[in-house]
Amino acid sequence: MPKTEFSLEGTEYIELIRLLKYVGIAKNGGHAQELVVQGAVLRNGMPELRKRAKLRAGDLIRVGEDEILIKA
Repeated sequence: MPKTEFSLEGTEYIELIRLLKYVGIAKNGGHAQELVVQGAVLRNGMPELRKRAKLRAGDLIRVGEDEILIKA
């Protein structure tokens, strides 16, 4: 299972669809939104259905086999 750490680097949060695009899980914004609407994105083990959910340090995002840990 590929695991990635994403550093917020001085900002408080990142929106979910931006993260999915940035790390390459989604090809574009439309694809990122589609993943969220389909319920394919888990945040800390629970489905996250808010496209612009504010992800903060400590959140763990899972999409299929990919995991992203949000770091401060």
